[in-house]
Amino acid sequence: MSAGSAVPTGPLPAAAVRRVPRLRLGGGWAGFAVRRAGGLLMSMLLLVLVTFLIVPLLPGDPARAIAGTSSSPATLAAIRARLGLDEPMATRFVHYLGDIASGRLGTSFRFDTPVADIVTTRLPYTVQLVIPAVLLSLVIAVPLGMAVGVLTRDGRRRRLGVGFGTVAGLLASAPVYVVATLLIVLFSISLGLLPSGGATTPSALVLPIAALCIGPAFAIARVVRQETASVLAQDYMRTARGHRLGSVRLHLRHALPNLVTSVLTLSGLVLTSLLGGTIILENVFTYPGLGTEVVQAIIYKDYPVIQGIILVVGMLALLVNLLVDVVLGIVDPRTLEGGRRGH
Repeated sequence: MSAGSAVPTGPLPAAAVRRVPRLRLGGGWAGFAVRRAGGLLMSMLLLVLVTFLIVPLLPGDPARAIAGTSSSPATLAAIRARLGLDEPMATRFVHYLGDIASGRLGTSFRFDTPVADIVTTRLPYTVQLVIPAVLLSLVIAVPLGMAVGVLTRDGRRRRLGVGFGTVAGLLASAPVYVVATLLIVLFSISLGLLPSGGATTPSALVLPIAALCIGPAFAIARVVRQETASVLAQDYMRTARGHRLGSVRLHLRHALPNLVTSVLTLSGLVLTSLLGGTIILENVFTYPGLGTEVVQAIIYKDYPVIQGIILVVGMLALLVNLLVDVVLGIVDPRTLEGGRRGH
């Protein structure tokens, strides 16, 4: 630089400032990624901490569950030492984190095998109930909700609307074990058409899947009906009807796409809730999934198995929510600005 050239020392001109690009993390996919990554990390850490702290508060003594109630204090103390139950909480938490990081998820008190092996054996059974139940719920709910929404729009067919709302409300709120018991009594005991338990044949899956999907199907159908009625009341739908578009084309091409966001959100909620609902259901049907295993682990005070199953189910629920948010962001980019609609 020559001696005569001047170096600017004051503030930059406004035009120059405007030309400087700025990274915006508040919106779009960048902001979404930052928010969701941070939220997912915090949720996972909280899940790990809660599973570690809460499970040992269950009543009962693992050592006594293993050795029996008549065992001597010395025997019980030796078992507690072998299981690491006599170590300080901080030391046990470090070991717990190490077990998670290694993928073993700890060692079962009862079977002396890695918890991960137990989970990977039982998880496929639970998945083959949950996934079909979610899909069947949507197959029932979307057409049913849309049909009732179309038939009862603008206050039409009031009795149909009231009747559907009452029946759907009862079925949506019915506890899954009540639905499961009624299905067993009707189709297994009374009619003898289907087995009441086990997982040895495809027919054994029919009643558990039906019991799982009935409540969510009618819960989703109620929302789809309300959303359909709301969409059909919009001005653009009235205009489309004024152009005498065919009924099927009108509803499939204009009404259905506006329901996608709500249906996707509900699908994620249903999937995560069914992961928890299978705990009771699997025990009603003596089905060899995670639900049956976690109940047995609670009975025998097998802390690592309880913690491992809760951790895996919780992680799956978090990942499902993340996947739903990503799909929502693709389908409706407006959700990227403030998270999922309805949050």
